[in-house]
Amino acid sequence: MEITLNFLKKLKKNNNRDWFQENKNEYQQSNEEMIVFAEQLLERMDSFDKIETVSGKKSLFRIYRDVRFSKNKEPYKTNRSGSYRRAGDDRRGGYYFSIEPGNTMIGGGFYQPNKEDLERIRRHIEMDPSPLRKVLKEKGFKDFYGELLGEQLKSVPRGFDKEDPNIDLLRYKSFYTIHQFTDNEVLADDFVEQVATGYEKILPYFEVMTDFLTTNLDGESLIG
Repeated sequence: MEITLNFLKKLKKNNNRDWFQENKNEYQQSNEEMIVFAEQLLERMDSFDKIETVSGKKSLFRIYRDVRFSKNKEPYKTNRSGSYRRAGDDRRGGYYFSIEPGNTMIGGGFYQPNKEDLERIRRHIEMDPSPLRKVLKEKGFKDFYGELLGEQLKSVPRGFDKEDPNIDLLRYKSFYTIHQFTDNEVLADDFVEQVATGYEKILPYFEVMTDFLTTNLDGESLIG
């Protein structure tokens, strides 16, 4: 990932269209490097999960920023990121990566789930939080990802008891994980394997959340 890290360092200092056009060749080399990384990662993920994303190239987000409604008018993102969506109604959740000098990260989870999904997750937590708490405390998960992340309500969700002992989980509006890598780790020959191994550690969490989202409170499947 050396080409990409070097390009992004320069782009951060020269975030304008003239510089980008003058260095388009270096961007293209970086983009090819990112496609190879994303393809290799997708191939590795096939060994432990089924992914809806059809190619590594399709997983990548554009480098061009949408500045129409932003105060920041810099035209380019200073990171390269992408995501993979799990395939099928019985596999919920998604994987994410972001390559950026000094701030590379991977993660996965449920970012801003819709109203119905959020209510279903909260009702399952209210009834029995033990499956979720167990996976969040599991050593392999906790050592790699730390605490569950996501925006939280300051108050109690409507329709829930403020005295509920699980209020710490019920306040979440998003539920995701993040692990950061150093630049040296990103440059290592086994970086793809490190990322894939990190993604594999999320699977027990996905299984619990998928169960919450695809069954009712009686344990009956909601999948057609």
